[in-house]
Amino acid sequence: MADAHNAFVTEETIEGDDTGPLVGSTVAVKDNISTEGVRTTCGSDMLADYVPPYDATVVSRLKEAGATVVGKTNMDEFGMGTTTETSAFGATTNPVDDERVPGGSSGGSAAAVAAGQADYALGSDTGGSVRCPAAFCGVVGIKPTYGLVSRYGLVAYANSLEQIGPLASTVEGAAELLDVIAGPDAHDATTREEGADSDYASAANGDVDGLTIGVPTELLEGADDEVRRVFEDALDAYRDAGAEVEEVSLPSVEYGVAAYYVIAMSEASSNLARFDGVRYGESGGFEGNWNESFAETRAENLGDEVKRRILLGTYALSAGYHDKYYEQAQEARAWVRQDFEEAFESVDVLATPTMPVLPPKLGESVDDPLRMYLMDANTVPVNLANLPAISVPAGESTEGLPVGLQLVGPKFGEEQIIDAAALLG
Repeated sequence: MADAHNAFVTEETIEGDDTGPLVGSTVAVKDNISTEGVRTTCGSDMLADYVPPYDATVVSRLKEAGATVVGKTNMDEFGMGTTTETSAFGATTNPVDDERVPGGSSGGSAAAVAAGQADYALGSDTGGSVRCPAAFCGVVGIKPTYGLVSRYGLVAYANSLEQIGPLASTVEGAAELLDVIAGPDAHDATTREEGADSDYASAANGDVDGLTIGVPTELLEGADDEVRRVFEDALDAYRDAGAEVEEVSLPSVEYGVAAYYVIAMSEASSNLARFDGVRYGESGGFEGNWNESFAETRAENLGDEVKRRILLGTYALSAGYHDKYYEQAQEARAWVRQDFEEAFESVDVLATPTMPVLPPKLGESVDDPLRMYLMDANTVPVNLANLPAISVPAGESTEGLPVGLQLVGPKFGEEQIIDAAALLG
């Protein structure tokens, strides 16, 4: 199938086993997840020719489940972006509307599913990077609880925030893929026993009778009118099915985006230090001193957004600013986690619009980084609190553009959000 939306960086078939729950299914894999013998670029010139010598744990599990991997999907460079326009291999377009972005950073994965180029896809979600493109492309995306899915073989951006998650055209399909990749892994000490014998797919019933859904008022305030209309209609569908909907407050989310970006950029500045042309990455040559060589390598092979985040993260961790920025961001993170815990004392799940805006047109966000960062207001608090969330199509705007509804659950509450999401998808 022609790649009309530039969803793939590399199209290459990796055959799975002859038996398993995914035999006959195709899966696209985000290009920051290692695949033995198939290049893994992270959407960057820095790794344009990098071929991993091993499979990520999730890829091994896909193959064991009988899935056929059909290629590595385009992404914002090193996962840094919300539109899949910062890729060194060109922007991905949205299959719903070629003039609009597919979301990011897992935009290629969502576009591949939306365009029918793969049955399923894997993305990674550091601050919404699975849920955002799922919402913009009209598919389903799950961000699992931190520790449910192994990160072994995922090229690190912000270790304490990111999780690999599934995308599919239906809630049941996304849950089936989550069943395959979830569970403990000896290669990743952050994984937990939860998910070892999961059957999330059987939870996709849409049985919400008696469910209490909390709607955080703070995460509705900035939503576009069209997004809000579709979201309210979806809430009515839940009420009609027997769910109770009530307002809740998460006062800490006012600081969520700021805290997230300080933490994420700080971790990125540390993680990306290895891309210096010696350990990893294209060499810039070694004439002159080492610092000059490293600087030349990074100047030539890293994009503007990646450089921006590394610089800001290094600044936040530097002497004299660590306490002012990084430490305060961690305190805000603890507050966010506490607010979620208190909310779940009175409700079963939380519901918000996945993204507060409709998919922007190509080029609209690239020159305005602050606007792009603020688009993440509804998704980043979930990563700060290490909770599970799902984005499911809730309806369309009057222009025919997809609007996603996000359901957030307590830790390892995947079954709850999958069950509730199945009412819509």
